Amino acid sequence: MNIPSLPKIELHLHLDCSLSFEVAQKLRPEITREEYDRNFIAPANCASLEEYLKCAQAPIAIMQTKEQLVAVTLDLFQQLKADNVIYAEIRFAPLQHLEKGLLAEEVVKIVDEATTKGIRETGIEGRIILCTLRHFSEEQSLETVKLVERFEGTNVVGFDIAADETLPIDNHIKAFEYAREQDIPCTAHAGEARGPESVREVLGNFHPARIGHGVRSNEDPELLNHLKKKNIHLEVCPTSNVQTGIYDSVADHQINDIYNNGNSLSVNTDGRAISNISLNEEYQKLNRHFDWHTKQFFRVNQFAIEAAFCDEETKDRLRQLLKGGISDKVS
Repeated sequence: MNIPSLPKIELHLHLDCSLSFEVAQKLRPEITREEYDRNFIAPANCASLEEYLKCAQAPIAIMQTKEQLVAVTLDLFQQLKADNVIYAEIRFAPLQHLEKGLLAEEVVKIVDEATTKGIRETGIEGRIILCTLRHFSEEQSLETVKLVERFEGTNVVGFDIAADETLPIDNHIKAFEYAREQDIPCTAHAGEARGPESVREVLGNFHPARIGHGVRSNEDPELLNHLKKKNIHLEVCPTSNVQTGIYDSVADHQINDIYNNGNSLSVNTDGRAISNISLNEEYQKLNRHFDWHTKQFFRVNQFAIEAAFCDEETKDRLRQLLKGGISDKVS
């Protein structure tokens, strides 16, 4: 099986956690490889999710101008191309990019236009999810979800909540209510730093169509079957889950059990730099540890297309690309 040649969908991908050394050096010519490895890549085994998230600070610092945001977005499209990704949803929190005077609306417009350029240059379909963060105020969450609404008809297609999962959700309930009222597709990080109760909490209060990570749902068979029944998609990021201490190694990951339970899930990198991983490498790990072959990869990419926040016409196109690239190899 030639993993690099398989067409792939990536739904859980943080822009600010995916800066290659090349683009970091372009934006900060004095940066050394040693400094990049220290500040942009998280340890293989972090003490906590908080330690993992700290590695997003250095890249965010060089994503504060139009030129920087464009460079980082286009660089990510080149990484996606190397993995033969045919569709990606790129997420970021626009309110983290205002330190040099840009307005939040300007930030979204810049990344949206750069995404259009990336699509044109690579042929990869790309969409954007805007994130609020757990430590944001109610006002900041509402501002973020209203940016999704304002950019309707562009590459911006959804709303997410990220960052430290151990923080309360109270500040964000109104934003997710607003999203439901406006029919804005939503996902939400949960079931990573905390267990099944975290997933139940976001399901009951945010009602997302997808869960970012969500792997600890496997600790509660009733919850896992509920997710399956409701067709709530899990955006699984194996290497990242090892880094944040959920599992000791990818070999110990529960993705295979979740897959065998029949749940809708996809395979993702989370942050290509922070996890020092490509999607090809994620697939290779699943092939090595769980004997996944084209049959499993075809299935999870089918799940990903159905769960994607793009329009039906785009999904039809992706189905054809997936079918042409994988299904004839399924065994």
